[in-house]
Parts: sequence; C-alpha cells; structure tokens
Amino acid sequence: MTTSASVPTEPGDAISNGGTVTDRLVEANERYAAAFTDPGMDARPVLHVAVVACMDARLDLHDALGLELGDCHTIRNAGGVVTDDVIRSLTISQRALGTRSVVLIHHTGCGLESLTEDFRHDLEMEVGQRPAWAVEAFRDVEQDVRQSMQRVRTSPFLLHTDDVRGFVFDVKTGLLREIDPT
Repeated sequence: MTTSASVPTEPGDAISNGGTVTDRLVEANERYAAAFTDPGMDARPVLHVAVVACMDARLDLHDALGLELGDCHTIRNAGGVVTDDVIRSLTISQRALGTRSVVLIHHTGCGLESLTEDFRHDLEMEVGQRPAWAVEAFRDVEQDVRQSMQRVRTSPFLLHTDDVRGFVFDVKTGLLREIDPT
C-alpha cells in the first residue's frame, strides 16, 4: 500500500516549491480530470447501501469492502457515530436516492476513545463559545456501535431499518468483526 508519507516529493511538487498541501491536491485533480471520462451514473448507489464510518485516514473503505465507484453512499465523521447529521444524510440517501441497507463501521484505536466531553468544555474556554455539538467520545467501541445501530433503527425519519449492521474494523489486520446488536 502506498501512503502519502511514502510518496517521494518531486522537484516539481507544489510542496517542494513552497506550495501548500491543497495546491498538491488541486494539481492531482488536474491530472485526474485530464484522463477523466464521465461514467454515466447518477447519484443512486448501485448496491442500495449507505456506509457510515469513521473519518480515520487508515480506513480505505472502498478497498476494504470491495466497493467500486457508484456502489454506495459513504458518510464519514469523527468516530463514525450516528449523529443528527448522519440521520439527515441517511434520510436523504433512503428517501431520495433509494438505499435500503445501512452498514456502520467503527474501528480499533479510535481517537474518540481518548477524548471526553472535557474537549468541548476546553474549546469553549478557549474560543468563548460553546460548540453546539457533542464530542460523542466513547470508551467501549462495541457498545458505541450498538448505540449507533439503535439510533438508526429507532429514527422515525428512516424508511428502512431492518437491514442495519454494525462492525469494528481492525486497523492492524484489516478485518471486520460484526457486533451483535443486543
């Protein structure tokens, strides 16, 4: 697997020329767009599934799940927790774009396991304004997956709550471990 850290910086790279990481990304997009061909798909996922996962950079969801472009909706946030915004995205995914299944993926070694709501309070002290959101930190990844499954299954906005499954992705082995909802 190649990571950004293992890619040598070429003399022409934006970073080595005093550019920013964003400059590097924009240049990569220009190369991508030069070879891009419209795949002719719409926004409806072919597999009718939405995947909710942590934003952790170690999770390559498409590769880990054998997914191709257009197969699923992917919703990511810190911890992969089901928040009001995740319910909003899942509701649109189901009601407007035809998804029927929900897969929830947390992972081992998540940064939210080392945070507490003190993070939010410290932030309020620093900037003078309390964040409107909760940190959603947790100590037990399996229990948090169960809580996320329960939030999806009990949402009045979602049409399809019978195929909701939760997993923990092991960042050392790449394997998913399914979590019993009870």
